[in-house]
Amino acid sequence: MLELEQVRGHLEHLGMTQAATVLDRCLANGAEQNLPSLTVLRQLLEEEMAARHERYLKARTRLSNLPFLKTLADFDFAAQPSVDERQVRDLATLRFVADGQNVILLGPPGVGKTHLAVALSMQAITQGIGTYFIPAHDLVNDLRAAYAENRLERRMRVYLTPKLLVIDEMGYLPFGQMETQVFFQLVSKRYERGASLILTSNKSYGEWGSIFGDSIIAGAILDRLLHRSTTVNIRGESYRLREKRKAGILAPSREVMPAK
Repeated sequence: MLELEQVRGHLEHLGMTQAATVLDRCLANGAEQNLPSLTVLRQLLEEEMAARHERYLKARTRLSNLPFLKTLADFDFAAQPSVDERQVRDLATLRFVADGQNVILLGPPGVGKTHLAVALSMQAITQGIGTYFIPAHDLVNDLRAAYAENRLERRMRVYLTPKLLVIDEMGYLPFGQMETQVFFQLVSKRYERGASLILTSNKSYGEWGSIFGDSIIAGAILDRLLHRSTTVNIRGESYRLREKRKAGILAPSREVMPAK
């Protein structure tokens, strides 16, 4: 028993807390099944590695600034038939990140754009890809403040470092001139580095001039975003409105008959 406690103490001193916790169980299982010592040791180390990987994923998920946790398994493709499930599953392989490509999710509010962006982010995190999520207006407000305090270059590195940067809700609020300029700088620098972006927007590309207040700079931004990109167009009714209709809070939607 003394030797067992010494081993447990050594494991804890080395920071192998999970191995220390399951030591008794692994030894008992080895004795019951007459397993070789190396097999018991391997099982003990596998338990420690699995626990460390789980802690790593939790930490990376927390640091990624995701607004909620959703996976592709949670996405109702049947409720959004305009979404090409095969295309989304292909994006979930994250080849687009390896190739330095972008993903742009377009559609009206409430159709699942942010859900898909979060699901792809979580997939990236599980594969060890540095990921950061931020709403568009929070991003440009942060960079505008950094510019005013003469620390834009240092702050810009926060958004250049992640291999995958997710910018949510492009177009819900228009950008001012300074915000447009710093956003253009960010997109250009990530383009030059071959670093991937996921963007969600409720505006079609033809409306992006209204986001930036300048059709020329909007064209320059889109040129860099779309050069290497995949666009996912989502149509249909908001999930939230659909649930309210089911609950009887809103009247059923009526299909408009085409003119004869």
